[in-house]
Amino acid sequence: MRLGILDQVPLHEGDTIEQTMEMTQQLVIEAERLGYERYWFAEHHNTNGLLSAAPELFIARMGAVTSRIKLGSGGVLLPQYRPLKIAETFSTLAAFYPNRIELGIGNSPGGSERTRRALTDGADNEAAAFPRLLDEVNGFLTDSLSSRHPYRIVKTTPRITDELPLSVLGLSPRSAKLAAERGHGLVFGHFINPDRWEETLQTYRDEFITVDGRQPNVIVCVFVICAETEQEAERLARTQDAWIQGIRLGHSIVPSFATTDTKRWNTEQQQRIEHDRRRTIVGTPKQVATELRQLAIRYQTDQFLLINNAFDQHKRLRSYQLIAQQLLD
Repeated sequence: MRLGILDQVPLHEGDTIEQTMEMTQQLVIEAERLGYERYWFAEHHNTNGLLSAAPELFIARMGAVTSRIKLGSGGVLLPQYRPLKIAETFSTLAAFYPNRIELGIGNSPGGSERTRRALTDGADNEAAAFPRLLDEVNGFLTDSLSSRHPYRIVKTTPRITDELPLSVLGLSPRSAKLAAERGHGLVFGHFINPDRWEETLQTYRDEFITVDGRQPNVIVCVFVICAETEQEAERLARTQDAWIQGIRLGHSIVPSFATTDTKRWNTEQQQRIEHDRRRTIVGTPKQVATELRQLAIRYQTDQFLLINNAFDQHKRLRSYQLIAQQLLD
């Protein structure tokens, strides 16, 4: 199985930002040692607890302290930026770290409408222009813009020769079809909403157009919380349950055990938590391995990005270690 990590760089209750950054670096270094194939950083804005607002900077920093693991974005929020700037940022990263950089691109606004407008200095929402923007990023990266394109003579700096893998983050047949028609990879967000998985992945595989010999490439991102015992795994999972509920209220700091061990949920909240749990694998190393293998059969892929936003940072690291020992040894 080919495993990677998606990191939203969550701030935990009681920790400082500086401590979180240091622990993130430790986690990347350990992920490489354990045999994880890739480490991607998400992009979120205007939150109090998700520190990954600039994935390209995390990639640059972590590339300097590792030597093999692939580093990427999961993903750059394309409608908020300009294609040439994204192409040049990632071509620069690829020049620093050849054959290690991956570009995941999403169509999310990155937060509220006010946040989106702040990111774009008040520009109109370009979500509908996503296909064109995606084509332009790829065109700049590969020097393949149409001869009739107004920016055809503008070249990306630096001009790299290695291919930079590009994937679309998607949850629906629409995004799957877009990725397929361009010959790009698809990252399916099981951890966000797994409900339309079948039609989404079927669309991607049915519509895929081979470009330069590339084949369909599916990566599935899923919440996974692992511990030595079921009881400990469940205790950890409850902190992530509470974190998810907090997200809905605009509070994204991961709550501590002291906060969640005495937390009581009303019936509506408990039903919501149980519904949200369909996005998460919780258990011992053997239980996690079994469920991941079942997902691999369902999704017809052996590539996963794991995400764990449970408390605390050391237990989070231990979770990734236990999974690696079970599946990557």
